[in-house]
Amino acid sequence: MSEAAESPREARRGREARRTARAQRGAASVPFITRNIPVYELFNEEGLALIEHNAETLLQEVGIEFRDYPRAIELLKGVGCDVKGERVRFPRGLAKQLISTVPSQYTQHARNPARSVQIGGNATVFAPNYGSPFVHDLDKGRRYGTIEDFRNFVKLAYMSPYIHHSGGTVCEPVDLPVNKRHLEMVYAHMRLSDKPFMGSVTAPERAQDTVDMCKILFGAEFLETNTVCTSLINANSPMVWDNTMLGAAEVYARNNQACIITPFILSGAMSPVTVAGTLTQVLAEVWAGASFTQLVRPGAPVIFGTFVSTLSMQSGAPTFGTPEASMAIYGAAQLARRQKMPFRTGGSLCASKIPDAQAAYESANTLVPTVLAGTNFVLHSAGWIEGGLSASYEKFVMDFDQLGGMHVLAKGIDLSENGQAMDAFHQVQPGGHFLGCAHTQANFETAFYRSNIADNNSVEQWESEGKLDASQRANKLWKKMLAEYEMPEIDAGVDEALREFIEKKKASMPDATH
Repeated sequence: MSEAAESPREARRGREARRTARAQRGAASVPFITRNIPVYELFNEEGLALIEHNAETLLQEVGIEFRDYPRAIELLKGVGCDVKGERVRFPRGLAKQLISTVPSQYTQHARNPARSVQIGGNATVFAPNYGSPFVHDLDKGRRYGTIEDFRNFVKLAYMSPYIHHSGGTVCEPVDLPVNKRHLEMVYAHMRLSDKPFMGSVTAPERAQDTVDMCKILFGAEFLETNTVCTSLINANSPMVWDNTMLGAAEVYARNNQACIITPFILSGAMSPVTVAGTLTQVLAEVWAGASFTQLVRPGAPVIFGTFVSTLSMQSGAPTFGTPEASMAIYGAAQLARRQKMPFRTGGSLCASKIPDAQAAYESANTLVPTVLAGTNFVLHSAGWIEGGLSASYEKFVMDFDQLGGMHVLAKGIDLSENGQAMDAFHQVQPGGHFLGCAHTQANFETAFYRSNIADNNSVEQWESEGKLDASQRANKLWKKMLAEYEMPEIDAGVDEALREFIEKKKASMPDATH
C-alpha cells in the first residue's frame, strides 16, 4: 500500500465525518421551508361546499359539548348559540363568521431571530415528536422517559437543520412530579435551543406559567403584539371540548399566543369510518374550538389542526400510513385553506415498535402526503414509533434524514440557466458521459440530496464496515451528535430570572403524582 492510500479505518472515519457534516449541513439556511411546488387537492368546489354544509348541519342540529367550563358557555350564548346545559348548537354561519378574525399567517418569534418561523402561507415548519410517555433506543430498549431523555431530544432537534421548531412535550419526563415537570420542559426548550417552542397545556395554570416564562425571555410588552409560543389544544372527539383544553386555550388566546385547535381522531371509533364523515366532524370541531379563542381575543392566532388515523376493524388498534389517512390529510388541508387558516397535520407516523421497515413505510406514507398537501405546521416530524407511545432515538435521526429530502422536494425544479444545463450538453459529445464536464463539477456538492443514514456502497464495503443496518448507523449518529452538542448562548440575567421563577413555583406547592 502506498503512503498516500487510505487504510480501511481511515476511509471509514472519512465517510463517518462526511455523514455527520451532511447531518448538520444547512444550519445557517432559512429556518423553515418555503414551498415552490403546487399542493395536491382531492376535492372540487362542490365537494368542499358539501363538507362545509354538513359540518354546519352537525353544529346546528347535534351540537357540541363544552364541558365544565362556564366561561365558554357564557361567551357562546352571548353571540347567539343555543345552549342547553353544556350542549352548544351554533346557528348556521355563526362559527364561520367568528373564525374570520383568525390571521391567515403569523410569525412565531424565536429567541434567536434567525430561527423565527412563518406559520401559514407557503411555509412548512417541521416540529419533532410530541407526548410519548416511553422512549426507545437500541441499547436500553423501551423504558419510561426521563428529563435527561427530554433534554437529549431537544438537543438533537436543535442540531438538525431540517427541524425548524423545538416542539413541546417531545417525551414525558415521568421522573419529575406531574405538577412541576412542565417548568423544566419549557426551560429546556428555552435554554438548550434557540428555536421556537411549544407550551404546556395540561392545566390552565401551567399554560400561565409558560406565558410568564415567555415574558421573562422575550419581555412582557413584546408578547402583547407578537407570538412566541404555539401550543397544542386537542378536542375530546367526538364533539367535546373539555375544561382542561379550554382553560389552556383561553390563557394562550388572551395573551396573543397561538393554539393548534386539533380534533384527535381514530376514524371508526372517534368519527365515522368514512373519510367524508370524518372531515365533516373535523371541520365542526375546529370551527367550535377556534370560535371560542376568537371570543376570548379576536385576532388571536389559531392553526386549523387535525390528527386523523384509521383503526383496525379486527383489533381496534390504530393504523398509520393508510390511503384513507392520506385522503383525510389532503381533504383537511383544503378545508383549512378554505377557512384562510394555517394548517397542521401529519408527520412521520407509524405503529411499529422499533425503527424497522414497517416504521419506514408507514412514516413515508404519512410524510409525503403531509408535504404535498401544503401543511404549514408538522408535528411528530421525527421520532414517533408505537402509535406515539414511544419516542425513538434512532428514528429521531432517521426521520431527520427524510425531512432533509422533503426540503429538496419542496423547492421544486430549478429552471434557472444553471438548472437548464444547456452548457453541459455542449460540453459532452454524443456517447460521452457527464461526470467530468464543467457543469457537473460546478454542481457536484449540491446536485443531489445525500442521505446521512443510507448506505449506498458495495456489499463488500458494507460487510467490511460491520454489516450495519440503518437503525444501527442511526444509533452511532445520535450519540455523535449529542457528544458534539454546544449550548446556544443566552443572556445571563434572563437565565437567572427563569431559574428563579421556576424554583419559586416549585417551592410553592407539594409534589403531585397525577
